[in-house]
Amino acid sequence: MNQTEMPARPALVCLPTYNEKDNVGPIVEAILAEAREADVLVIDDNSPDGTGALADAIAAREPRVHVLHRAGKEGLGKAYLAGFDWALHHGYELVLEMDADFSHDPKRLPAMLEAAREADLVLGSRNVPGGGTVNWSAVRKFISRGGSWYARTILGIPVRDLTGGFKCFHRKVLEAIDLSTVECSGYAFQIELTYRAIRKGFRVKEIPIVFVDRRVGQSKMSKRIVLEALRKVWSIRASDFR
Repeated sequence: MNQTEMPARPALVCLPTYNEKDNVGPIVEAILAEAREADVLVIDDNSPDGTGALADAIAAREPRVHVLHRAGKEGLGKAYLAGFDWALHHGYELVLEMDADFSHDPKRLPAMLEAAREADLVLGSRNVPGGGTVNWSAVRKFISRGGSWYARTILGIPVRDLTGGFKCFHRKVLEAIDLSTVECSGYAFQIELTYRAIRKGFRVKEIPIVFVDRRVGQSKMSKRIVLEALRKVWSIRASDFR
């Protein structure tokens, strides 16, 4: 059966992992409980700690869970693009992305899916009323808010949280963006996809989330990643995504 013949499936949560063996089981269980109309795709970048094998074991007993194995670590953006492509080819109507470390609360998934009834792209935002962060230093808060303000100003769009990674796309948005032409990775990847969706004329809605620093393991964010994202804003602006 080809893609056009496939019946539409409601929603798929894309969950990139790299060395997340302590988180992958609990986060998948929480997603399945909170979003009963959604499936989960674990996208594992050949984690040396065995995350991929653990995800396979979960998928073997849970039909709503799928696993996509990649050869190695190529960056968050590449992992998401692989997951989005998988979702489109398997007929999902809504495609979500979120972190595997509980920084994004699975309890907000129903609100994301509800907001998708009115918007083409839903953003979980730390910077709108009701949103925020937990366990962040003043410096990290300044970098995050300052980075979003910087990107918002350069790109001339009203989105308050451009670097967040808790999102819900309608498939038509991903199809219109043309995933093969996405240039950025890391945090700039999040900026580029939102900007391109707006340039294509899609409806974007922010809903509040509280971002909690990861429970287990080490954060993968660094100053280098943030600075790279801020530099990429100029190349995003220079491109014509209309």
